[in-house]
Amino acid sequence: MKAVISVVGKDTFGIIAKVSAVCAGDQVNIQDISQTVLQDYFSMIMLVDISRISVPFADFVDQMSRLGEENNLEIHAMHEDIFNAMHRI
Repeated sequence: MKAVISVVGKDTFGIIAKVSAVCAGDQVNIQDISQTVLQDYFSMIMLVDISRISVPFADFVDQMSRLGEENNLEIHAMHEDIFNAMHRI
């Protein structure tokens, strides 16, 4: 099972490290990552493997949202099935 994590906000030091730390703590494996900085704005999308996640996925989503709030970022974690359904034409 996979999920997509998106992160957008003002660029600051350590964003990738903070998101990665939450993933590692919950046994979520990062499979692919793309990030860029456009002037002062940070944007990242991650594809993660949640097949060994150690907490309910809803709790992981809440952890990511809380991390975003604490760091003035928009962080969304979405199950791959929902992501695919939203982007199907």
